[in-house]
Amino acid sequence: MEQHKKLAFLKFFITYFVSVALLILVAGFFYFSQMKNHLLKTEEFLLIEYARHIKQGKSLDEYKKDYHHIFMDKNDKYIDMKNFTITKNEFFKFIPMKFSGVYLQVVKSKKSFDKKLWNLKEKIISLQILLLLLFAYISYKLAMNALKPLTESIATLDKFAKDLIHDLNTPVTSIKLNMKLLEKIPNLQNNKAIIRLNKSVNNISELHENLTILLQEETFQMQVINVCDIVKEVIEVQKSIYSDIQFLTECSHLNAKLNSNAIKQILQNIISNACKYNFKNGYIKIYSTSNALYIEDSGKGIKEPQKIFERSYSDEKSSGIGLDIVKRLADAMHIKVEVQSNKNQGTTFILTMS
Repeated sequence: MEQHKKLAFLKFFITYFVSVALLILVAGFFYFSQMKNHLLKTEEFLLIEYARHIKQGKSLDEYKKDYHHIFMDKNDKYIDMKNFTITKNEFFKFIPMKFSGVYLQVVKSKKSFDKKLWNLKEKIISLQILLLLLFAYISYKLAMNALKPLTESIATLDKFAKDLIHDLNTPVTSIKLNMKLLEKIPNLQNNKAIIRLNKSVNNISELHENLTILLQEETFQMQVINVCDIVKEVIEVQKSIYSDIQFLTECSHLNAKLNSNAIKQILQNIISNACKYNFKNGYIKIYSTSNALYIEDSGKGIKEPQKIFERSYSDEKSSGIGLDIVKRLADAMHIKVEVQSNKNQGTTFILTMS
């Protein structure tokens, strides 16, 4: 499942399931409290029944196991008729006798009550677990059904975008070839209009390449590759475009499980920007550690580095889509991208491989 679908699924599933789970847990708590009070009232009633048997002189054989009693003189102390005392192991209740000042104290063991309460807890918890599992399944089904319209809409948009990008390939290639022919004409080599047109063609070509790679995100084939080999390929291309930039490379071995086309596009976008926003005769230094690649430039720096991956962040030299695509491709391959930048002191991109 793609990242955006996972996010939508998890949001729906968690919202629905957590709501129902809270309802089940709260209902179970209140039911337990109500049943506990009912059991306590039953215990008090059993003590009263025991006292009634004593007053009437009936047989107490059935009460011998859990009950006992004593007569107490309580003239010096007022006892509430609703008294019912609970200790760790026993229940107590005072019952007034016919003769003044004498009370009957009846006592019952809590063993049977504790057992009933434990059984009640087990039943409620078991029922709650079953209900949670049931509603987890229902939440899963509802979330998957809710995703269907989204999936269908995305599939339609993807097909349209792929067809559009495919159809753009021919005119873009044709324009690039014709621009190369125009550049060979001596009296047009330094023509400002041709230079501006060439830059625009390169921007269109970059945008076309970015969109082509991005649309392959769902079908990425990952394999272990040496990132440094891709770095060398990208640098060779950029050298031909930016002859005044000095490239310093200290990268020979950095293996990671990636999609070669996607990582190439990430590096191309970052290095191309590093060249574009560099000073004349500036440098770009690329070096690696055991699991990270550093791309450092001597350029103008970034005013708000925390915003550069936002689609709306751009300037007059950029469409703003390049770094947005860098972030999306990096997320798809579980690459952590960090940016360190100071105004007029250059920028460093750090790509940490998982």
